[in-house]
Amino acid sequence: MILSFIAVICGLVLLLWSADRFIEGAAATAGYFGMPPLLIGMVVVGFGTSAPEMVVSALSAMQGNPGIALGNAYGSNIANIALILGVTALVSPIVVHSQVLRKELPVLVAVTALAAWQLWDGEISRLDAWILLILFIGLMGWTIWQGMRQKEDTMGGEFAHELESHAMPLPRAAVWLVVGMVLLVVSSRVLVWGAVNIAQGFGVSDLVIGLTIISIGTSLPELASSVMAARKGEHDIAVGNVIGSNLFNTLAVVGIAGAIHPMAVGPEVLQRDVLVMSVLTLSLFFIGYGFRKRLGHITRVEGTILLACYLGYNAYLVSTVFAGSPP
Repeated sequence: MILSFIAVICGLVLLLWSADRFIEGAAATAGYFGMPPLLIGMVVVGFGTSAPEMVVSALSAMQGNPGIALGNAYGSNIANIALILGVTALVSPIVVHSQVLRKELPVLVAVTALAAWQLWDGEISRLDAWILLILFIGLMGWTIWQGMRQKEDTMGGEFAHELESHAMPLPRAAVWLVVGMVLLVVSSRVLVWGAVNIAQGFGVSDLVIGLTIISIGTSLPELASSVMAARKGEHDIAVGNVIGSNLFNTLAVVGIAGAIHPMAVGPEVLQRDVLVMSVLTLSLFFIGYGFRKRLGHITRVEGTILLACYLGYNAYLVSTVFAGSPP
């Protein structure tokens, strides 16, 4: 069991390091090939920050542990909104200027509603998974179209500044891109192995492990990048990280895992986890969209409430484990 805990810790550390290298290498490489900064931020960085969830969930599904895959995706969505934006708003109150983000917020609400509807029959079938993947491909096409036609946007300016501050030669960027991707796979395998052993040793379901340890670990790249962006006043990057990651998780992560291994889903997922995810997503829409020509904003008070919700949700998950109730 000690070896399993060491595997989880080492896997998470290596996962975070490799994800950071992968994102830097991918973003710099895309810049050398003339991709606009806004598009790099929306597509390349969005893919990179969700790469840990994608690889971990795909490997979990391949090894017959779909509960980790589903818990990782939905748990990461909950962590992204409640933990990451909560902590980020405490560091620096967030103001949303980007028109691109205002267009993506309603899309995130619709995608979350689709996720809840698909779970109504208690499973993620291969048909459900392929629907998610087709929608993801369509969303990526729409995102690229938006990024190409949106010439001026505050988020694009923020990403251009970040690319300049992390400039590197093309050969070095290509090396980090390859090394980061290889180590993502290796660290994910180590992490999943350790997490499955811990779950089996303590009699905890794969789902709860995915919702807690795995989801927090794979969300750490978004937490680090969002906090650093907020400290620099790059609020749109902070919010964009969360919106992009949640779209990737709900469509691509669950879609890939479900296409590999269809998942039977217990009623507690819809009644507890998806309900919390849906309420948080609606909250993000109302406080982040901005109405009557006002900019969306997340104050320190709202950040505190979000963080309290996250702590309360995880405390409830832990209490169900120790109480011996169904996970």
